[in-house]
Amino acid sequence: MKTLMTKLSALPLSLLVAGSLTLSSAAVAQDSAQSLDQLLEYVKQGKVNEARQNKEREARFLKDKKQQANLLKKAEQTRTREEERSTRLEKIFEQNKEKIIVKREALNEAKGSLNELFGHINSAAGDMRENFNTSLVSTEYPNRGEFLTGLIEKLKGDSLPTIAEIERVWFEMQREMIESGRIVQYNTTVATPAGDDIQADVVRVGSFNIVTKDGEYLKYSDDTLSILPRQPASSFVNWAENLANSTDGHGRFGVDPTGPTGGSLLAAFIDTPTLTERWHQGRQVGYVITAVGIIAMLIAAWRFVVLTAIGAKVNAQLKSTVASTDNPLGRVLVIADENPNMDTESLELKLNEAVLKEIPNLENSLTLIKIIAAVAPLLGLLGTVTGMIITFQAITIFGAGDPKTMASGISSALITTVLGLIVAIPTLLAHTIVSGRAKRVIHVLEEQAAGIIARNAESK
Repeated sequence: MKTLMTKLSALPLSLLVAGSLTLSSAAVAQDSAQSLDQLLEYVKQGKVNEARQNKEREARFLKDKKQQANLLKKAEQTRTREEERSTRLEKIFEQNKEKIIVKREALNEAKGSLNELFGHINSAAGDMRENFNTSLVSTEYPNRGEFLTGLIEKLKGDSLPTIAEIERVWFEMQREMIESGRIVQYNTTVATPAGDDIQADVVRVGSFNIVTKDGEYLKYSDDTLSILPRQPASSFVNWAENLANSTDGHGRFGVDPTGPTGGSLLAAFIDTPTLTERWHQGRQVGYVITAVGIIAMLIAAWRFVVLTAIGAKVNAQLKSTVASTDNPLGRVLVIADENPNMDTESLELKLNEAVLKEIPNLENSLTLIKIIAAVAPLLGLLGTVTGMIITFQAITIFGAGDPKTMASGISSALITTVLGLIVAIPTLLAHTIVSGRAKRVIHVLEEQAAGIIARNAESK
């Protein structure tokens, strides 16, 4: 019944195909026919050809149907065999599972108190593996962590460690303690800051630090020994170089006590900004303060040289009986020599006038130096306030979760205050020195002018 329905459902499709073929044949015949009789003959031939093709299609269909039935039968037989095999394997699996449970219970009973021992070995191996991953001793004795990883995996399973493996755990632990107190030199692969691998002689100071023959500090991370891109202060590098090239005796060396735990102290020393970096932290305000300070010191040096030369000429004039116009005192004395018969009051006015003319030249730029000494701390305070505002804005945006970031911002903000004081203190001292020299010369001028007036008054 089902086959009949299939055939009936396929009948319209067959008729449609046959009809299309008939129409196409008729259309071809119509195009090539020369008369109606010839056209009729073409149509008859087309029907005969179509009937033959339909029979061939039916034969192929019946043949394919037999093959499909054979394939279906084979597939059903295969499925039956596999189901039987699956049932058999499931029974075997359940039996083996029960055997494993029995064997494990027997193993646990046989272990007895050894379970506690294996637990301690597992714990010790885990701690040692974590320590070896960061220990500098691993640069000389690599691949220790692989053994411990394999041992830990074995302890997690059903296998038992051998006596040799247990003894090696004790051996590695003992070797780590001994090597942490030795200073040794050996050759190993080192990565440069450029990313190249080179062979270099290194010196390991216990488990604290490791340096090259040139005194460069190294970092050990991810089983790779690399030169730190930024080295600590030159004194530490020099000590490391002396240690690496020494053969006996004692020497100074900067040991990082936090080396076994990551070297945080050495990292802090390396990250400490240099004087140049701290100067750049002052930014624009710091640059202005520095420029103002340089100008003040240049002016102070210029005035110091000028006033020293003037003071020397004034001292020479004091010892000379002939007035010279190349110094302030000589120019004052010239006025007295040119007016020997002038009355005392008039001579006093002329001498006071001459002294007053000399004072501006002597005190030239001293006020500017004094102003710079007063303004520099104020500029530093301005930079600090500006830096604090920027720091608190960053805290508002990113939060105060990282105290180091906050402390770094405050430190940078205070740099301008330091720069302002650095400029103000020497500038103020320079102003005091230069102003003192100017005052000494002015005092000599006033003293000599008063003496001339007194002598003139006595002669009258």
